[in-house]
Amino acid sequence: MIKVERNKAVYKIDGKIKGEVTYPSINSNTVNINHTFIDPSLRGEGIADKMMKEVFKYLKDQNLKVICTCSYASSWLEKHPEYHELKVD
Repeated sequence: MIKVERNKAVYKIDGKIKGEVTYPSINSNTVNINHTFIDPSLRGEGIADKMMKEVFKYLKDQNLKVICTCSYASSWLEKHPEYHELKVD
């Protein structure tokens, strides 16, 4: 289950965190996606992609802008033009 919170999203199985995306605030309307982690046993199953979709839906709903210093998040965003309007130029 993916739970999106104010500055992070977590993926839990049986109460244990198996995935995490962190995005601390830079200012009142911008966050920095700076870290993505998926447990090695679950890599390749599309979980990071699902987490990014949930994070970007949340950011869009909250009218937040984003920069990505996490290489996975940056690459993911480039492949998803539907969220390009959230990027800080």
